[in-house]
Amino acid sequence: MKKCVIFDMDGVIIDSEPVHVASEKELFNSLGLNISRVEHDSFIGTTSKIMWRRIKENYGLAQSLPELIELERSYYLKYLEREKDLKPIAGVLQFIKELRDHNFILGMASSSPHSQINLILDKFDLKTYFTVVVSGDDVKNGKPHPEIFLKAARLMDAEPDRCVIIEDSRNGIAAAKKANMKCIGFKNPHSGNQDLSRADKIIYSFKEVLIHELESMVDGN
Repeated sequence: MKKCVIFDMDGVIIDSEPVHVASEKELFNSLGLNISRVEHDSFIGTTSKIMWRRIKENYGLAQSLPELIELERSYYLKYLEREKDLKPIAGVLQFIKELRDHNFILGMASSSPHSQINLILDKFDLKTYFTVVVSGDDVKNGKPHPEIFLKAARLMDAEPDRCVIIEDSRNGIAAAKKANMKCIGFKNPHSGNQDLSRADKIIYSFKEVLIHELESMVDGN
């Protein structure tokens, strides 16, 4: 039977949250918004559409939802392109290679748009490792709704209970559990004070994940 691991991208494969925070803070300031770090952290793991819908409702912005989403994506892409020190999370590339060597099928389910996902996959030569890539653009409902993970599993032709999700956010873990999938919570200090307590295992380093543990998870042990 298939055994699958589905990765989030931001905060799991790359330590992108500081870049997200910086670009969004600059954009918030340009729009005259005073958004606290606590409120900002609450959007981690969800889609741009959800974030901007809430901000538009709460602050009465005149711009349309599509205009705000496009502004945010433009700011962030510019930050990513000029960020020379952006690196993968320590140990994650070796972990991905090890999973493939042990015949796991790998997928990515990220709330980010395809333009950002492709930039990162190309930058770190990761495209060949992922059988399926699902973006927040591909689903109607963002995390914590389970749609993105269920779509990834469906495209991988895998049952949800044969999938393990790796996430760094409360929203992502909630989505994984609603999808009836096992979940590893990666405690990234740059992802804000995320509640990962619902994860089946919490890690602080990818060295803490053992292949036999993942095999036990997908086997229901």
